[in-house]
Amino acid sequence: MAFFPLYPRLVGALEPLTPLGARATALAVAAVAALAAAWGLFAVGERLYDRRVGILLAVLWGVLPHSIVQNMSYSEGIFTAFAAWSLYALLRRSWLLAAVLSLCAGLTRPTGSALLAVVCLAALIAALRRRDGWRPWAALVIAPAGWVGYLAWVGRQTGRPDGWFHIQDAGWGTTFDFGADTVRVAQRVLAQPTALTMYVVTLVVLIALALFVLSALDRQPWQLLLYSGLILLTTLGAAGYYHAKARFLLPAFPLLLPVAVALARAGWARAVTVLTPLLIVSAYFGGYVLIIWNRSP
Repeated sequence: MAFFPLYPRLVGALEPLTPLGARATALAVAAVAALAAAWGLFAVGERLYDRRVGILLAVLWGVLPHSIVQNMSYSEGIFTAFAAWSLYALLRRSWLLAAVLSLCAGLTRPTGSALLAVVCLAALIAALRRRDGWRPWAALVIAPAGWVGYLAWVGRQTGRPDGWFHIQDAGWGTTFDFGADTVRVAQRVLAQPTALTMYVVTLVVLIALALFVLSALDRQPWQLLLYSGLILLTTLGAAGYYHAKARFLLPAFPLLLPVAVALARAGWARAVTVLTPLLIVSAYFGGYVLIIWNRSP
């Protein structure tokens, strides 16, 4: 019950319909979801800026150090797809589509709380300003239904209202300490020799924080900025699983917009020059994660 149900249930529903078997079906769903996510990133970048920014935003997401998990049976890809298209719909004030996709995201990962908070706040503002009729009110009801509904179901199954959080604490040692554990582990990583993965995670965390500041300075739409900020807060504020925090940050794609815009303005030649070594490093690290690293990415 620690794992949200949409991705495994989708794999379970599709597996009997294909000759692939459960494992290959899970990989196929993850691959298709990653393509849908990249398309969603392109759509957001194109809407906010232009086609070139959209392409570069999708490519940057694809060359992140932990992008190898898009080829593994993890839910980051399908969650990013739901989040990207929900935020795109939100920017277009397509309230019902944004809310339904938020519901799906809330059934996919616990960080669905970040997306539903953005959709609900945007819908509340529109409703109070009497924009778009009944649709923002409907979005307020639909958007949180997946996340809240699953936590309520786990609470009923466990016989306690905080059942899911209890499972996270008792079974996985994961609690929310506002980042104290993250800071302690980062200090330890920087003070003594450790595995390559831990250095990469620390670097990704520091860069993500810097990109959030740049996103704010660039006056990114508040919906994207709030979403990224909440993903950062829920990821870095939770204790435990430091080695997986870079993977947990994969859905925070708006953080890449300042880089995508800068590369787009620099021209294709300079963009390719920058992206090529990033691609090589990402491929090397992906191989390291698959072959050498013996824990979850």
